[in-house]
This record gives sequence, structure tokens and C-alpha cells, in this order.
Amino acid sequence: MLAIFHKAFAHPPEELNSPASYDGSKQPKLPEETLNDFRSHHPRNTSFMTFGDAAVLAYAGHDPPYPLHQRLFCGIEDIYCLFLGSLNNLFSLNKQYGLSKGSNEAMFVIEAYRTLRDRGPYPADQVIKDLDGSFAFVVYDSKAGTVFAALGSDGGVKLYWGVAADGSVVISDDLEVVKAGCAKSFAPFPTGCIFHSEEGLMNFEHPMNKMKAMPRVDSEGAMCGANFKVDKYARVNSIPRVGSETNWTHWDSHQAYGL
Repeated sequence: MLAIFHKAFAHPPEELNSPASYDGSKQPKLPEETLNDFRSHHPRNTSFMTFGDAAVLAYAGHDPPYPLHQRLFCGIEDIYCLFLGSLNNLFSLNKQYGLSKGSNEAMFVIEAYRTLRDRGPYPADQVIKDLDGSFAFVVYDSKAGTVFAALGSDGGVKLYWGVAADGSVVISDDLEVVKAGCAKSFAPFPTGCIFHSEEGLMNFEHPMNKMKAMPRVDSEGAMCGANFKVDKYARVNSIPRVGSETNWTHWDSHQAYGL
């Protein structure tokens, strides 16, 4: 899967963008170039959607040999979800959220997002902690211009993110596409974490702790996009909650970057 969001709609941590990206022979690419790379890497059953200059979502079907993790793409009422992996407790989650037992993981994530956005208040971290399995997903609310991404804590699924030539944030499970598109400005997406386009990065297992950027150096000795770890000694002001009185793009006084 591949998701690219314009910098006006998603605000990745500044430490993800490395000045070394412009020092070497390989420069970061524009979003349309990265999309073309993704399509060439996955020539079979690849589809994509563009949303003007705001976003690009691309989905690659199952290339042979059969992949370890399922890939899903779903869109419901201007909300789109790219999902990788599986949820062991999907049946009980569908029942809890009033979905039919035939609903897949991407459909469930969209419903969970809508619950957070419209019918809270629920702590966002608690909703994600209820998911049992190996998973990664990216949600784009095209009407609100909101991005919501998460990666499970068990390490069973890999996800990467970086910064494109125009400052857009790139998120994908295809490491080679991210490396080519973002040059030195990329890193593994941190496990057990949520990224929200307005409020930034938080760990859903340790929601009361801020995230800390850790220097990352590649095999050539160049500074790359930072890794992010839970800062055990720095606390946030409050747990992020989303309810009918609170717009999803504002999580109380929580300062999720705090780097």
C-alpha cells in the first residue's frame, strides 16, 4: 500500500526530514514520481485514487507468490482505508460496533474512525489497543482532510514513512519505494503508534508519555529520518479523547510531538 499526503494536510515530525537528502546523488522525488515507482513495483492488480493535490492512495493486489499479510482497500462515505495484516478478534469487534459479520478489517477501521470522530468520547489509544493482531492501516477522511495511521505493537507488519521532495508525507509498506521517493528522509514507522495529521505521533500503549526523536545514521554515515521512541521521563498534559463536542482534529491540550 502507498499513501501520500500534502504537507498542508499532514504534519509529520520535523526530525523525519533529513538535510542529507539533498547532499547526495539521489534526491527525493515528487509524489507523482513515487506513485509511478509503486505502480512499476506492483504491475499486477494495482489501483490508485488521487484527491487533487491533497492526497494519493494506492493499493496493490496480491502479487505472486501469495503474500504473508492480506491487503485491503475500502471507501465509505468519503472515508478511505488502506489495511495490511489481520485482526484475530474481528468477529467480536464487528459485533461490538454493530457491523455485519462479513465486514472485513478495512470496513471495521472506518467504522471505528467514525465512532471516534462523531460519537465519542473515547480515548483514541484505547480503541486501537482493543485490536488484537498484526496490522497497519492508513485512514484518509477526504471531506475533513484528516489523516489517521497506526501500526500494531507486535512487529508482525512493517510500515515506513518519509518526506517527499515537496514536503508531502509518504507512508507505505514497500521499503524500496519509500527509500527511492524520500532519499535520506525516511524511517520505519514506530510500532505501537498512532499518527494523526494535526496532533502528530503518539504511542497507544503509553499515551501519557511523549515521543522522542532518536538520531538515525545509515551505512554511509549520513543522518537519516529519525526513529521515534517513547520518552519515559516526559509526560503529556492529557490523554487524547474524541467526542461530539470535540472535533477529531483537536485532541484537548495534548501536545503529541513534544520532541
